Amino acid sequence: MLTNQYEQGRTFMGRLDYKTDLLEEINKICIKENIKTGFINIIGAVSSLKTGFFDQEKKQYIHTVHQSQTPLEISSCMGNVSLKNGKPFCHIHIVASDRKGLCYGGHLMDETTVYAAEYIIQETIGEELVRELDEETKLPLWK
Repeated sequence: MLTNQYEQGRTFMGRLDYKTDLLEEINKICIKENIKTGFINIIGAVSSLKTGFFDQEKKQYIHTVHQSQTPLEISSCMGNVSLKNGKPFCHIHIVASDRKGLCYGGHLMDETTVYAAEYIIQETIGEELVRELDEETKLPLWK
């Protein structure tokens, strides 16, 4: 088990531009502001969604579990920031719903296109969390 205590650092709130890549833009902000640990919340809508799923038996990501080119509301989008390969890395999960209320979700992947998105990134101050390959799960986990 890993347990660290953190203090609240800077808070960033903003809006992402129309037709940008959701994951790419959040990562850019964290890299630019040198946010090493923190958490992320996003609300809004996407005009396309791409998610991933980690296959526990094969121990690999299936990178396109759901790919939608239809408008979806972001029902929940949250994640964290830590270090991977020496730079800030955002690990985000998303659930988005269509006009009938059907939900799609998973690990947020590149190529998810913003329609409208507002974000909050809360930096935390404390021991750095570093992602390294865990031999048992084959996932890049905090060490």
